[in-house]
Amino acid sequence: MTAAIADQETAKGNRKGLVSALYVRTKALHVEAERSGIVVDILKGEASRADYILFLRNLLPAYRALEEGLARHAGSAILGELANYRLDRAPAIAADLQALSGPGLESRVPVLPSAETYAAKINDAANGDGSRLIAHAYTRYLGDLNGGQILQRLLTKALDLKPDETSFYDFSKLSDPVALKTDYRLAIDRAGDLASDLPAVIEEGALAFSLNIALSEEVQQNAGSAAAAC
Repeated sequence: MTAAIADQETAKGNRKGLVSALYVRTKALHVEAERSGIVVDILKGEASRADYILFLRNLLPAYRALEEGLARHAGSAILGELANYRLDRAPAIAADLQALSGPGLESRVPVLPSAETYAAKINDAANGDGSRLIAHAYTRYLGDLNGGQILQRLLTKALDLKPDETSFYDFSKLSDPVALKTDYRLAIDRAGDLASDLPAVIEEGALAFSLNIALSEEVQQNAGSAAAAC
């Protein structure tokens, strides 16, 4: 969910697949993401409930774009395996927002320009053979499976959130999260093996982190003004 946390375990290993290449390319951006915007407030336990609602609201378009893009390419050799995992975080985010703030939230809480840009870039990545979507799946889903679990604990403690307000982070209905992380990492590597333009996928990973940073910073800047709407 957050600015994604890269997969250090694979980067340290002997296998030099796409996950390792994405980790190396985005390492500095990963550090920047953890030190930027609303993510810093969450990690410090300083984000309010309204801040978190605004953050989730603005992550939702990116996840919808990613999941729609993967669904479009579900029959392809490159993306079929990743699409078949059906990690589908957008419905979980929508359910959390409903639990956090009740009906009508999407009309009350703004979608910020950075969120619109993020979703548009993912839609663009879905063009052609869609291989650049691999980078967004890496950034979002592996981040959720890694750092998302940390954020869930922090948010639950700081904001007294209930389980139905943090389903975004709950992958237990799909698989054992540890096994799922390993399996999904390998699936990303296999997808990378089939990609026709691997450097483009790797650069898309850097773009994905930059988009995450921009969104996090804009949410932080707008958090106070959005509080009344929440």
